[in-house]
Amino acid sequence: MKSLFVNRMVNQVMEQFINRIINRINLLAIMVLLLTSTFITAKDDDQNARADYIRANYAKYEYQIKMRDGVKLFTTVYVPYKTAEKYPILLHRTPYRVSPYGLSHYAKSLGPEEGFEKEGFIFAYQDVRGKFMSEGEFVNMRPQNAHLDKQVKADDATDTYDTIDFLVKNIPNNNGKVGMWGTSYPGYYTSVGAINSHKALKAISPQAPIADWYFDDFHRNGAFVLPMAFIFFDFFDKQRTSLHSDWPERMKQETPDGYDFFHQLGPLSNVNEKYFKGERPFWNDLVEHPDYDEYWQARNILPHLKNIKPATLVVGGWYDTEDLYGPLATYQTMSNNNRHDHIKIVMGPWYHGQWNRSDGDKLGEANFGFDTSKWYQSNIQLPFFKHHLKGTKDPRLATATMFETGANRWRKFDSWPPKNLIQQRWYFQPQASINKIKPELKSAYSEYVSDPNKPVPHSAEIGRGWDKPYMVEDQRFTARRTDVLTFNSDVQQQDLTIAGEIEFDLWVSTSQTDADFIVKLIDVFPGKNADTNKMDKETGNRHELVRWGVIRGRYRNSMSQPEPFESNQPTQVKLVLYDVLHTIKRGHKLQVQIQSSFFPFLDRNPQKYVTNIFKAKAEDFVKAEHRIYHSAELPSSMTIKTLTQ
Repeated sequence: MKSLFVNRMVNQVMEQFINRIINRINLLAIMVLLLTSTFITAKDDDQNARADYIRANYAKYEYQIKMRDGVKLFTTVYVPYKTAEKYPILLHRTPYRVSPYGLSHYAKSLGPEEGFEKEGFIFAYQDVRGKFMSEGEFVNMRPQNAHLDKQVKADDATDTYDTIDFLVKNIPNNNGKVGMWGTSYPGYYTSVGAINSHKALKAISPQAPIADWYFDDFHRNGAFVLPMAFIFFDFFDKQRTSLHSDWPERMKQETPDGYDFFHQLGPLSNVNEKYFKGERPFWNDLVEHPDYDEYWQARNILPHLKNIKPATLVVGGWYDTEDLYGPLATYQTMSNNNRHDHIKIVMGPWYHGQWNRSDGDKLGEANFGFDTSKWYQSNIQLPFFKHHLKGTKDPRLATATMFETGANRWRKFDSWPPKNLIQQRWYFQPQASINKIKPELKSAYSEYVSDPNKPVPHSAEIGRGWDKPYMVEDQRFTARRTDVLTFNSDVQQQDLTIAGEIEFDLWVSTSQTDADFIVKLIDVFPGKNADTNKMDKETGNRHELVRWGVIRGRYRNSMSQPEPFESNQPTQVKLVLYDVLHTIKRGHKLQVQIQSSFFPFLDRNPQKYVTNIFKAKAEDFVKAEHRIYHSAELPSSMTIKTLTQ
């Protein structure tokens, strides 16, 4: 009986204990639900209030503006009701539609961000030639030849000129000054607007602009960005039969696992057979032009960006996985090596377009400490347009306003890259190390086996393959693979601030005839907090990706004329990683990883040389043994430029 009584007592106590836990869990769940609901409701209220403000303060008009060749482009214009003053025009040209259509349907936002609506501008949005409600034929990255060839009647630059000419002559209460802005493809159209620009165009801001599509979105030094191109052209490349206001239906997603989806897809030669059926014109062009030939060279707008007259604010994100090449190349070309002080650049710790979309205080596990987007909007973007279009006080922006990752602060420079940088050459060493001592061994190398049928993932996360946080992702998941080489520095005794491009000079060999080489610069955090000497549970030993780059080996000597490797023959391969401004802090280590696949973000290299990888067959994908040499005669190295504090 005593035993039964004790058991009953124990059961009652346990039941009460469990009920208390359940009640607390339920209470916590309710609190989380309420907080989430409150946040969503507040966000919805903000959006509704913003939409109500626009409707109350702006009149909407729609036009079909005739271009010089007779084609009409659909344009929506929002004009402030207040007529006591004249307003500048802010123009946004896009292939992504200017919805909502119809005079009674208002946009929920105008301009780059909310401050512009309250400040007061005339906002003009235009469907570019051949898209949605605009007439004509759409051409991806249309060659800009009208200013060079009289036989070419119109292009994107002349369309911009003709649009601005119409707007300043016909829109009431405008002050005769026009600005342009846009992100990504609209950033490209903003850059193009400065070619032989209209005299009314006073200020432009190309943001994450496409500059040369072979090096921007869809290729990286010859390697093909598979998921981005596949997903993008599924809906963007469908041909229309008439003017329309809605996006075409997208392909139904088969799985949330992009790695599995593209692995099951197999060689790129299966894409048309399984999915596109030959009905995506630009995809077909990609297939037929794998090299940087005349087709791509004609779509490079950089040679046209000379003698830029409007004040220019180029904007980009250090962690933009779509268009990082674009803003850096656009700025350098327009500024002509910093000699034109009306050309400015801003680079923040952002993914594609994040500076106008979210707070910019973090990306994935990387935390930057404050709202970097709001700082940029308040201190740079709005003051820039107000000054040049409304004549307000000159904000005296620095030539280059750059966010220093690692240290998490804004820096201002008179030039970019900064002057007086100190060059350092770091050499790969045996025992998986890297330092500034030139190797002395006569024969030394590190090797790994690359299997394209089991490629290294570009991210540890399950996603469609077109991700954003992977740009700062913890790289421990690849450091522990046998098909990834890892080289570590000693613990840094002082802060090491790296600025500008990072150059790799590799001596490699392969047992096959082709190979990709992906190089990653990584910031390795200490296991303990340097201030408290306690284990840091959040960032301890984190391997944070700073920058990565790739060279498709066949293009090591020329992007236009590919050539195979000679099997097992040491060969020099050079690779430049795009600019950074990053501090490896005292107590951290610098790490470099080298691998030969980055899937599915990059397509798989068969490793057996074929003329066109887009047409490779399954049997062409073979294992290969790759070597990275680090001897006295074959010293693989990395060259960085450092900035004194």
